[in-house]
Amino acid sequence: MLKIYNTMTREKEEFKPLEEGVVRMYVCGPTTYDLCHIGHARSYVAFDVIRRYLEYKGYHVIYVENFTDIDDKIIKRAHELGEDPLKLSERFVEEALKDFSALGIKRADVHPRVTKHIQDIINMVKTLIDKGYAYESGGDVYYDVSKFSDYGKLSHLNSDEMMQEPNDKKRNPQDFALWKSAKPGEPSWDSPWGPGRPGWHIECSVMSTKYLGPTLDIHGGGRDLIFPHHENEIAQSEAATGKKFVRYWMHNGFVTINNEKMSKSLGNFFTIREILEKYDPETVRLFLLSTHYRSEINFSEKSMEESKEKMRRLYNTLERVRVASQSNKEPGSMDAQNVELMNRISDYRKKFFDYMDDDFNTAGAIAVMFEMARDVNKFMDDHQIYVGLAKKVFDQFMEFGRILNIFWKYERVSESDDVPKLMDFICKIRDELRKKKIYELSDKIRDDIKSVGFSIEDGQNGSTWKRNL
Repeated sequence: MLKIYNTMTREKEEFKPLEEGVVRMYVCGPTTYDLCHIGHARSYVAFDVIRRYLEYKGYHVIYVENFTDIDDKIIKRAHELGEDPLKLSERFVEEALKDFSALGIKRADVHPRVTKHIQDIINMVKTLIDKGYAYESGGDVYYDVSKFSDYGKLSHLNSDEMMQEPNDKKRNPQDFALWKSAKPGEPSWDSPWGPGRPGWHIECSVMSTKYLGPTLDIHGGGRDLIFPHHENEIAQSEAATGKKFVRYWMHNGFVTINNEKMSKSLGNFFTIREILEKYDPETVRLFLLSTHYRSEINFSEKSMEESKEKMRRLYNTLERVRVASQSNKEPGSMDAQNVELMNRISDYRKKFFDYMDDDFNTAGAIAVMFEMARDVNKFMDDHQIYVGLAKKVFDQFMEFGRILNIFWKYERVSESDDVPKLMDFICKIRDELRKKKIYELSDKIRDDIKSVGFSIEDGQNGSTWKRNL
């Protein structure tokens, strides 16, 4: 039975989606004014594994993750660089997708962007005004927090703790902007209240309900988003639809750098790209997943080197059992020691999934993998392993690896499955797309293929592929 810690109730609850067999999942994406950093990696790797595990358990997961492509930070950065804000944000959307792909993070089913949903946002703001939950003031539109009786139910903060930025246009200091009137030189869109742009919070209410319906099963994001962002999403969404917005709220813990808060001013700010120049993606994933997603995690050179060594040890064990599984010297029927090891492998499997069912405890699950690796290595030091059992051990490691998305250096399908023919076919499709100048889809196919262990390269004679070993 899968249990999830719900930030709303502060308890672990049995997971029961609204519709049997279907999970509607929304995760707040980055604001695209710079390259993504290790904090982004922590969040999106965590929710990537949560998604993968739900899919492993047989759920059809509809996964939506937005990009905030217009925002104060984007406008400020664009001004500093002398660049058009919308072009800058588009550039960093593409860079974010490259970084996510490099980390083995699956693309969302939908990656909606604020600028593509302006009319949808205007429509929800109008609905909130018509229902009496929002008001126009000097070209801005604000949500009237006093009209939503449950405001604060997610963050559990008192009124003083929920004060937001003061503004003479507001009726109440807690009220927040749904629509901001245009300032000179800023991107803007026409609206019933004059030219302007959306406030921050309204975008996620609009895009999540547009693609997933009025009630989501899971809404995720960093702990820093609980207030005000997610609290305001609840107020907007439930006022607009009249229905419960989210069944399970999930939030990941922060990343510290050498036990200090990450900050550019402290010189301890690391982008995903900088980290991947020094460490391979599987090492980064193992590091991030070795701590429970809700706990704080400390990034340091020491911790990364330890993860690198741990990844090496797992690969050494995998290679050892892989070689044994392909031996032509079968020792005959399994002896008592092999039978005992086979039983222990079954126990390790149960323990792994018990941890994963306990609020996606990847830290405990990974600890089980190392316990199993130590046991297998000791067994092979002392005994000859049965060929069929060696294959079972290898397959068990790979099953764990598929959930965590590690062990990229081994094929996950056998040669008998016509992998080369399939990859040749994919290359032909890309060549046709490129001839028709459909580059975005062609590039997406190339990037997505990396997550399953293959690389595609474009040359004068068309696309070619290779395994990532």
